[in-house]
Amino acid sequence: MNHTLTLSAALLLGLAASAHCVLMCGGIASALSLGAARDAQGRTPLRLLISYQLGRVLSYSLAGLLFAAVLSGMLTLLDSEMLRRGLRVLGAAVLAFAALVAFGALRDPGLGPGQRLWQQIAPLARRLLPVQSVPRALAFGMVWGWMPCGFVYTVLLIATLQPDAQSGALTMAAFGLGTLPAMLATACGAQHFTKLAERRGYRQAAGILLLLSAALTLAGPWLIDAFPQLHGHLPFAHMVAH
Repeated sequence: MNHTLTLSAALLLGLAASAHCVLMCGGIASALSLGAARDAQGRTPLRLLISYQLGRVLSYSLAGLLFAAVLSGMLTLLDSEMLRRGLRVLGAAVLAFAALVAFGALRDPGLGPGQRLWQQIAPLARRLLPVQSVPRALAFGMVWGWMPCGFVYTVLLIATLQPDAQSGALTMAAFGLGTLPAMLATACGAQHFTKLAERRGYRQAAGILLLLSAALTLAGPWLIDAFPQLHGHLPFAHMVAH
């Protein structure tokens, strides 16, 4: 299956969410800055800041891997045409929902149970302070990645419905990499970079790609019947009966 549309949309949604991420995670970034080792100029070493951000992206990828693996395993055990149809419709609905979030027509999803999970995980970050090594920075970033965030949850829904665990991980990694430039620039003191991420063009492009993916997901069975050569090249083609 060709995941170009989904991955591109996830990357653009990450860029569009950058300003939101800076606002949501600014306090954690400040905590790292205050609790991290400093160089001769009194600044947090770049290697720690990069490791911190990569740890966050890695946690997103692991979440996508886990959720997609669970659903993929369930599909293997409970293979049925009715289930495939239901998941195809659900997949299209999730993509359309994400498009509306990208367009700004819907507010970011509520945080819900994620808040309770975060309350259990957050104390782990404090145990990693002071951050004086790359492994500690990676671990701190991985804890931070579980902070409740509506944008993350939206993309995680899309990742969960991917055909396999690897695709789920790649979808979340694309989103995380989209947020990386603004978050890293802000950590380095270049806050003006976030203004670029606030441009509506990123949101609109992500929304268009997500809507296209939703349409292709719903139309997949008919398109594949008409053009069998498209099998394996449409979003969620794995949900079409063979």
